[in-house]
Amino acid sequence: MDQYSKSNDDALRARAMRVIPGGMWGHQNAPRLPVGYPQYFSRAEGCHIWDADGRKYIDFICGWGPTILGYGDADVEAAAANQRALGDAMNGPSARLVELAELMVETVPHADWAMFSKNGTDATTACVTIARAGTGRRKVLVARGAYHGAIPWCSPSVVGVTEEDRAHLVYFDYNDVASLEAAAEHCKGDLAAILVSAFKHDLGKPHELPTREFAQRARALADAADAALIVDDVRAGFRLDLGGSWELVGVRPDLAAWSKAIANGHALASVTGNDRFREAATRIFTTGSFWTAAVSMAAAIATIEKLRAVDAVAHMRAMGQRFRDGLDAQARSHGVPLRQSGPVQMPVLLFENDLDRRLGDAFCLEALARGVYLHPSHTLFLSVAHRETDIDRALETTDEALAAVARL
Repeated sequence: MDQYSKSNDDALRARAMRVIPGGMWGHQNAPRLPVGYPQYFSRAEGCHIWDADGRKYIDFICGWGPTILGYGDADVEAAAANQRALGDAMNGPSARLVELAELMVETVPHADWAMFSKNGTDATTACVTIARAGTGRRKVLVARGAYHGAIPWCSPSVVGVTEEDRAHLVYFDYNDVASLEAAAEHCKGDLAAILVSAFKHDLGKPHELPTREFAQRARALADAADAALIVDDVRAGFRLDLGGSWELVGVRPDLAAWSKAIANGHALASVTGNDRFREAATRIFTTGSFWTAAVSMAAAIATIEKLRAVDAVAHMRAMGQRFRDGLDAQARSHGVPLRQSGPVQMPVLLFENDLDRRLGDAFCLEALARGVYLHPSHTLFLSVAHRETDIDRALETTDEALAAVARL
């Protein structure tokens, strides 16, 4: 325990209920998780996080994805501090804006240019707007169940949303070529964009990497319609391939949305695009007073440079594979129907025939009580800060947690 009392989390929740609607909003709302998960945290370092009552966890959520090098990475924080001493949100951007745009173009093969904002919803919305401006058309194809942000055109909730907000969205099933073709045919003559996630990562469902056939067909259909192919790389960007997640299937988009890991926890998002949509990007109006803030851009430059220097993708892949292999062996040993899916750097852990999430909740609570922070239905995240010792310590915990599940 540190300076916080055992009841600090409860006390903060009670105070929040008086001044925050519902006490908390969105995906970080702890009541969405099994009872026993903390809502408030006191600090984070490397791949560890401490809750407001001083309990330490090996963290496999990484701030819901933004932390890719590890919390408080020294190189990133030094770059941010140096820039903060000079200025952050000023009347216009610093030179870091140009330097970061140059670095994005150098790093991402499809990119001829880059723009910046603050969060993933900003970036996906800008991509759709640029696609419509560049084509003069309205319809956007999106996969059923996909998450692209939290405003009316794409929010997973329909509360406060009108039919008109989504009037020009047409749905298909991810990795289903026939479904994608039918959706494109339905929009013939009015197709502005095909919007796809880096991979299928719907909440509470097995994850699927894109098939090469699906990715190539999406590219061909966009080309045939002179529409934009947009890859939403907000969640997966820089964890699967530094050049963009669909480099793995040999397909490059016209536009891509980035955020989360782009600046190792500093608030930043980006749109990258090719010259086909450069002029359209100059015509739309998208802005924010904090969007050119220099500190997060300095952090992003340091993040990308370090990701390249340490071969971050290979390291995260190795640690993710070590974790997956260990969990598979443990599940077989205990006779527990654990199903892992998705890329090993970004797995989801689900249990077969666990519709009420009883097994998943029990497993994660057992792990939490032993100092490992997992999630029963959301994508997990590995970081560069996860080392073999961390993975092995986590596996000691998951072995005990799976043994407990087997007794249910």
